[in-house]
Amino acid sequence: MGIILQQGGLKYGGLNFDAKVRRGSFDGEDLFHAHIGGMDTFARALLIADRIRRDGAFDRIVRQRYAGFTTGLGKKILQGKSSLVELEKWAAAQVEPALVSGRQEALENLFNDYLHADVV
Repeated sequence: MGIILQQGGLKYGGLNFDAKVRRGSFDGEDLFHAHIGGMDTFARALLIADRIRRDGAFDRIVRQRYAGFTTGLGKKILQGKSSLVELEKWAAAQVEPALVSGRQEALENLFNDYLHADVV
């Protein structure tokens, strides 16, 4: 849903929506309710994605994590103005980088906060 919001809607495609019923549910009414549940989930996900986007918490984390691509060699790479030869020389001149945690657990907790919050 975040991608759909980011690209301004469904103008480049659609959603692959498929509702399946469980083994004990086999008639048309069961399939009807499966579709309702699926669409309700899509709607809630869209509201949550909108809130995440408006709050900007993940955007700030991503910008900080990839800040090296806003200046210097990182920017040059993104602009397509570097070569493999240049990058090889740069890499050979570097020492082993310090490990930096991706903070996966903290990001999952942040995401879960949005899932469990009221979206209204």
